[in-house]
Amino acid sequence: MGLRNAAKLMKRRKKFRWSDKSFKARVLDLYAKSDPLGGANQAKGIVLQKVQKEARQPNSAMRKCCKVQLTKNGRKKKWISMKENQITKERTPLN
Repeated sequence: MGLRNAAKLMKRRKKFRWSDKSFKARVLDLYAKSDPLGGANQAKGIVLQKVQKEARQPNSAMRKCCKVQLTKNGRKKKWISMKENQITKERTPLN
C-alpha cells in the first residue's frame, strides 16, 4: 500500500464490475431491449397459427396456444389462451 494506491484500486474495481452479470444487465438496460412488449403490460397482435402445447409432468393436458405477431414491433410470440374459446380464427386481431 503506497501512494496513489486508491486510484489503482478504483481502476481495478471499475474493470472487474463488468464481469458481474447483474451490473452489466442494469447498466446496458438489457431487460428493456429484450422485452417483446417494450415495457408495456399488454399489446395487440394478429393470430398467425393455432397450436396445442403439451403440459409438463405430471399433467397430461393439451394447452390451447397460438402464435401471434405483435402489431407494435412485428415480433412473433407464442401466446397461451386463458379461456377455452378465446382463440377464434387465424388472421384475427387480438387485444
